[in-house]
Amino acid sequence: MNTFRRLTTTVALLFSLAFAASAQPVPVTVTPVVAKRGMVVAGHPQAAEAGLAVLKAGGNAIDAAVATSLALGVCEPYASGLGGKLMLIYYEAASGQIYVLEAMDAAGSVDVPGYLRRPEEDHSYGYGAACVPGLAAGLWRAHQQWGTRPWADDVSPAIALAREGFRMLPKSRDLFEEQTKKLHRGDAEIARLYLTPDGQLPPSGVLLPNPDLAHTLELLSRNGRDGFYRGPVADAIVGASQRGGGSLTLGDMASYQPRLTETVGITFHDYRIESAPPPANGAAMLLPALKVLEDETFDGGTLRTAANLDRLGRVWSVVEPEVYRLIGDAPDARKKLERLLSLASIRSLRQRALAPTSAPVLPAAAAVDGSFSESEMAATTHFIVVDLHGDVVCATQSLGVHFGAGVVPRGTGVVLNNSMSNFEYRDPKNPNYVAPGHRPRSTVAPTLVLLRGQPILALGVPGAARIPTALLQVLVDDLVFHRRLGDAIGDTRVHFMIPWKKGDVRTFEAEQSFPAPQAEALQAMGWKIDLSEPAGRGRHFGGINAVEIASDGTLTGYADPRRTNTAVGY
Repeated sequence: MNTFRRLTTTVALLFSLAFAASAQPVPVTVTPVVAKRGMVVAGHPQAAEAGLAVLKAGGNAIDAAVATSLALGVCEPYASGLGGKLMLIYYEAASGQIYVLEAMDAAGSVDVPGYLRRPEEDHSYGYGAACVPGLAAGLWRAHQQWGTRPWADDVSPAIALAREGFRMLPKSRDLFEEQTKKLHRGDAEIARLYLTPDGQLPPSGVLLPNPDLAHTLELLSRNGRDGFYRGPVADAIVGASQRGGGSLTLGDMASYQPRLTETVGITFHDYRIESAPPPANGAAMLLPALKVLEDETFDGGTLRTAANLDRLGRVWSVVEPEVYRLIGDAPDARKKLERLLSLASIRSLRQRALAPTSAPVLPAAAAVDGSFSESEMAATTHFIVVDLHGDVVCATQSLGVHFGAGVVPRGTGVVLNNSMSNFEYRDPKNPNYVAPGHRPRSTVAPTLVLLRGQPILALGVPGAARIPTALLQVLVDDLVFHRRLGDAIGDTRVHFMIPWKKGDVRTFEAEQSFPAPQAEALQAMGWKIDLSEPAGRGRHFGGINAVEIASDGTLTGYADPRRTNTAVGY
């Protein structure tokens, strides 16, 4: 436990809440890893080791982040990679500055009227679903801005992994199995790479090489961003897109630029919480919800009582529709979010959510845009790097849904995203409405917690709509109930699904370890109960990765075993 951050509470409160929390069963064991000089927590052990090797070789957090990110694209081909997006937060210890490198996917030269006439399925599968990928450009820009080692040295671990193969872990195979239909659907390249010659899923334990991806990474290594956005790789992606009914052009690829911007943040008690800005909307839901709850007094010494969770659900029912109404890839999105976080707005949200009433809080019809469609199988991964200087990288990257659009341009080894599925298609006035060059919303929310200007916690999680609710419960557990972080991460995960269209009912989701008496009490409060996922399975409720940073520089990494996450340090 980081004693420096706990000095803001009274001894009596600390011990009473710690005793209550320790009595709760925690269904998923999260084993902390402690180190002094450097830490990497990532979605696959081989990717984490690649990043750690760069730290040990003298690279800084950005160098290790490049290696980790690209290695994750090899080891988790369903979750992220060169065909997808990146949201990276960087804390620079020397200056105390926090930067955001936003490299979200961008729509190509899409003919909107024609696209609207296409089957809805085209938004999520095939070349018509693919946006211009942002990850490679984001990593290149971050390295040019802050990296210390040669770019090629940071890319080389991923090249070796792609050439030699990544290890198929049991949970990796589970995530492959969820998209068996997509792997069999008709794209010869993705089937060749990720199925056996007789069309079966690869067994656990085997090495899966991707020599085409190794070649693409070699071009990226030699030529920087131009190795991906110009030349043979771009030609292959654009050619496949045009043959497959997509909208990407060589101009779209060559002109893509990541954005160097700033986090959005709030004060919460004595802490400062900083997270990802628009067009990401995960933080835009997390931060107002936390601020509304800041002055609440929770009963029972634990978050997971029916009364406390009903309170969280009521807040979520008010905040989520506001965010979907306001936030998108628009010039005024940040100002709208800042207004949502203003004192007057928070008071209004609190009154709407928590005023005594016998009726459940439901979103206003005008606030619903009809586009809420992120799958529970959204393919995302989160990683954190902390170096010996105290620099921190907290990054989330994604392909959209598992295996993205389900297509691989021939010869590239690159699985393309299906980010077109995250646009709004009904209301042209919505800030997330589809348009050429626009970047669709995403719930990715890499997050830093600071105390007295110093980072004490970095965390993030995959899981689509369940990203911000996962962060909400862990941060409340950690910052309000002062639980051990491993217990907060490993405890029963919950989520609130609010009505978005006529006939929907508000639903409380949780892992099967959620106590039956509390579920019955929530049902009596008007919530439909869904306890369909076994605790720790990690399909709906993704694995949270986190690093705590103590005042003496000690690093404690937490890798949630709901996915193939690993923490390594030295």
